[in-house]
Amino acid sequence: MKESLCPFCREVMDMKGRIGFRDTCGNCGKDLHVCRACRFYDTGSYNECREPQAERVLDKERANFCEYFVSLSEGEKAPFKAGGKVGDPRSRLEELFKK
Repeated sequence: MKESLCPFCREVMDMKGRIGFRDTCGNCGKDLHVCRACRFYDTGSYNECREPQAERVLDKERANFCEYFVSLSEGEKAPFKAGGKVGDPRSRLEELFKK
């Protein structure tokens, strides 16, 4: 069994095989096959996806039919939250190299 993580309520679920296009979270009832729950989801990337061959999906929080979907597991999280901001690059670098 593979553990998957709901991107909405952060519930950890044991899944048999891959998450299907119509699977929902047993805790909150929201769709699981969504961009926001994918390892490739990144608001800083073109089309908010690091997979260059994926088709454009407008609503990142609704079920879709993307063939490149790879679910997040416990301990992982998408690089940025939906609607989140990347932040000022200079301040992020300064924070990284603080003494």
